[in-house]
Amino acid sequence: MEIIELLGFFGALIIGVVLGLIGGGGSILTVPVLVYLLAEDPVTATAYSLFVVGTASLVGAVRNMQKGLVDIKTAVVFAIPAFITVYLTRMYAVPAIPDSLFSVGGFEVTKNIGIMLFFALIMLLASYSMIKDKNKELKEVEGKGKVKFNYPLIIIEGVVVGALTGIVGAGGGFLIIPALVLLAKLPMKKAVATSLLIIAVKSLIGFLGDVQNIEIDWSFLGLFTGLSVAGIFIGIWLNKFIDGKKLKKGFGWFVFLMGVYIVYKEFTH
Repeated sequence: MEIIELLGFFGALIIGVVLGLIGGGGSILTVPVLVYLLAEDPVTATAYSLFVVGTASLVGAVRNMQKGLVDIKTAVVFAIPAFITVYLTRMYAVPAIPDSLFSVGGFEVTKNIGIMLFFALIMLLASYSMIKDKNKELKEVEGKGKVKFNYPLIIIEGVVVGALTGIVGAGGGFLIIPALVLLAKLPMKKAVATSLLIIAVKSLIGFLGDVQNIEIDWSFLGLFTGLSVAGIFIGIWLNKFIDGKKLKKGFGWFVFLMGVYIVYKEFTH
């Protein structure tokens, strides 16, 4: 096994450690690790990412359910439009994207480059959310008392998050958590816990759209996912010694730099 491949599998472990430490965000590293270290093409990488993100989120969701932090009804209401959209995106929209999108001054933007540039944009938005610490702001406006649903906005939000997840394979927690607080009036702690169940359901159902379109290397995907899940438990253990919340802003800057690097890499490829 080459050094760069070993780094890729080590990256899988780090993804889990970050998820365990700060409760989210780590999954946004899955696609860059798969593309740049393990030489997967972006379409396959986003498919594998859905499985990794879905499985890792499911582990977190089960832990939160045991603590009574997950609002099941809210998760179902939010997940339905999201998983329908992500499944349709992976099954029909992504395969329909042409191999060549457009050319600018002799530079051809292919399907793979387009997906990675769009992914970089999502990374930059996610990094802003982490650096700015939207969770702190949301705590000031979080709902009190009975959970209420703004169904039209929930459906729109589910479609948007589902489409983003379908294209780039990321969980979209930075969009889901504010929506749970603002549109369902969930308390912050429950919003974070419930978001993991929503991410797990929509990611794994979205992955089913890929199983029918691309050949899955199950042994490779199983190993990568297993390392990520193991990393989650390491991260949870490290939480006893390190304050994950303090790391969040620093990790946000790292995600920002990764987003900039992807843009640079794709334009100079």
